[in-house]
Amino acid sequence: MPRFEPFPALRYSTTNSLDVTAVTSPPYDVFDETVRREYASSNSHNVVHIDYPIETDGADRYRISADFLQQWISQGVITRDTEKTFSIYRMQFTDESGQHRTTIGVIGALEVVDEGAGGVLPHERTTPKAKTDRLDLTRATHCNLSPVWGLSLSSGLTDLLRVKGEVVATCTDEEGVLHTIERVSDADRVQKISECVSSQPVLIADGHHRYAISRTFRDEQRNSQGLNDAELTMTYVSELVEEQLSVAAIHRLYNSVEPETLLTALRAHYEVTDAGQVSANTIRHMSDHEVLCFVHPDGSGAYLHPKNDTFTGIRDLDSSRLEHALANVAHDVSYQHGVQEVLARLASNDATCAILIRPVSLTEIQRTANTGELMPPKSTFFTPKLRTGLAMRQLLH
Repeated sequence: MPRFEPFPALRYSTTNSLDVTAVTSPPYDVFDETVRREYASSNSHNVVHIDYPIETDGADRYRISADFLQQWISQGVITRDTEKTFSIYRMQFTDESGQHRTTIGVIGALEVVDEGAGGVLPHERTTPKAKTDRLDLTRATHCNLSPVWGLSLSSGLTDLLRVKGEVVATCTDEEGVLHTIERVSDADRVQKISECVSSQPVLIADGHHRYAISRTFRDEQRNSQGLNDAELTMTYVSELVEEQLSVAAIHRLYNSVEPETLLTALRAHYEVTDAGQVSANTIRHMSDHEVLCFVHPDGSGAYLHPKNDTFTGIRDLDSSRLEHALANVAHDVSYQHGVQEVLARLASNDATCAILIRPVSLTEIQRTANTGELMPPKSTFFTPKLRTGLAMRQLLH
């Protein structure tokens, strides 16, 4: 089973009444350079200056990130815990159904294990990454700047985290989510949390690419007898139970194919009925009636009712069934969460059509952990998103 250890976290100093919301950001991979510029211009110490380096004229952008980090540490903008700690991370939010929720996890350092070695498990196939951005950033900064998201199979982790620790940071993000970080340094409690997480496998929910990069960086450091801390990587871990999960769907947008060509292929596997104009209510109907929804460029929809006899042997996932139904149709697919975001991309001619799918159930996520069978790429979108900058991990000898 994987080691899970405390570490002396890097944190923004709040001694000068620093607005933590103003210096943190969502994960780098959920916004573009336009939004990045907005964060960067809003505060000269926003974490995007380090975590989201942009192309520069001749200068090494990753070296610039590293220089910013070291400057902010030397200036006291960012401080380092004096001892090894865990960071309890609470998020309070209202979900899509209108229910007020609180989720609890813990940030620590999770062991980096070889692919297929067990202990730390993937849950879906990943799409190829053309760039080595995160690896180059780690090489330059010697720092884990944003956490991998893991789901622990260890029963009782949530109960261990319910007791509050020392509050060191709070912020409210653009979606109205309240993020709270509490430092845990008590030796007995640290040991219990460590032993609990380390007693069972951890399923990677988000950050597969970051975890893979950590493996590559670890191997480089081993070969050069470099940083010992590269044997672990910063990870947020919550318990794999329904109360701690808020999973949204990642919908499919299609290009290089005509809508009718897709619909013709889909009719062999689905009964197609009119859905009217697509709206937020469409998702509720999809959930209640166990259907998908095809979306035309004008925003009108068609419900897709699966013909079970054509999916024999196919996993009971919308994403798996779509892969099967469209296997012989040439097309390009991209991914987008949020119904309104899908409609906006269609309206801007960013895709020829789309298919809305339903969120993956806890049962299927648990099955992935138990069997090792991977979901198709972009099957799950875990929410709310963790805030980058609330805790960082320096890699030392």
